[in-house]
Amino acid sequence: MGKFWSLVFLTVPVLGIGLFFWAPSAGYWLPRDISKHGYQIDHLFNFILILTGVVFAATEFVLFWFLWRYDSASNREPTKYTHGSHNLEVIWTILPAATLLFIAIYQMNAWADVKMRTPKDMPPTVEVTARQFEWRLRYPGEDGKLGTRDDIYHVNDLHIPVDEEILVDLKSMDVLHDFFLPHLRIKQDAVPGMKIPVWFRATDVGTYDLVCAELCGWGHYKMKGRLTIETRSRYEQWLAQMATEQSRTQEPEEEEEE
Repeated sequence: MGKFWSLVFLTVPVLGIGLFFWAPSAGYWLPRDISKHGYQIDHLFNFILILTGVVFAATEFVLFWFLWRYDSASNREPTKYTHGSHNLEVIWTILPAATLLFIAIYQMNAWADVKMRTPKDMPPTVEVTARQFEWRLRYPGEDGKLGTRDDIYHVNDLHIPVDEEILVDLKSMDVLHDFFLPHLRIKQDAVPGMKIPVWFRATDVGTYDLVCAELCGWGHYKMKGRLTIETRSRYEQWLAQMATEQSRTQEPEEEEEE
């Protein structure tokens, strides 16, 4: 039975490695990248996955070899007891620590580009406010400023122009949410009481997913919006249409008495 179970354990790394090579060719992998910085995220993901995959495969094959080599049915040597090796303990403590330190340094530039180097002297393109269970969107009107009377409001359909730097002011109205644009490799928690800048540049037009990646309550599963990426002209047409529709339901401004 010992050798049978060793073969069962061997199927784990074999199937795991096989699926790793099969999944991308079958389309079961990361969604298509349509962002300027996405290649950095994908590179880090693949690098860490290969690194941990090699360690996983090595430990699983060592486990298989020990189960096979020291099967009680075929191994007649007497049992040997050991209290471990201090040198070995030091080695397998230093190696993971050094690996984690290397990864931390290796990803610093990508982290800075995505999370720290906020675009300077750029007004926000849109304000996104997460709430249970929808995405509330507010665009600046003709004056180009948020927080004024001509702001344009929308829900669950985020429109942005293609090939332009986009700056989002991310907020939460109630609990912790997560603003996730998988095709743009954007994933940022929306924290109550904070306004968090999120920036990116889309490189292709189309309609993509906008989802919440944080368990935020019983309706989390339906907190799904849409990201519409379009040309500048079509984007401006959409804003104008939204402003016109919104003006029909707004009260006219009161004229000041002289």
